[in-house]
Amino acid sequence: MRISVAADERTGVADAVVEELRKRGHEPVVHGALSDEERDDWAWASEAAARDVAGGAADQGIVCCWTGTGASIAANKVPGVRAALCGDAETARGARKWNDANVLALSLRTTSPALLEEILDAWFDAAPSAEADDRANVAHVDEIG
Repeated sequence: MRISVAADERTGVADAVVEELRKRGHEPVVHGALSDEERDDWAWASEAAARDVAGGAADQGIVCCWTGTGASIAANKVPGVRAALCGDAETARGARKWNDANVLALSLRTTSPALLEEILDAWFDAAPSAEADDRANVAHVDEIG
């Protein structure tokens, strides 16, 4: 799976995200501070990753900044993107299941390498729910997006 990854600085788990994706057999497409050719500000980098997802150049995205909040806000401004800030595995699992999230937002400050593995396990193990009640709100959000 192609996964677009953005970070505004190479601190915390920024490099570990890319390494972990490769270990899991995914193809990371890097943006921001993870790329030698791009700007490293959080808004620009997160939007670039989100545009990859919305445009079909990537299947999913992971955006990172110090708190994860700014990265998630920037990604969510791109139509068709549903970014979820996840600080634990259960939130990541629920974001995929109930919200059909296609971009994972992470805090570089609070996500440890061990927690990163748990979050990624949950994110990739979960799938969007087939239940109509779970999916109805996502369809409406995309319509008004």
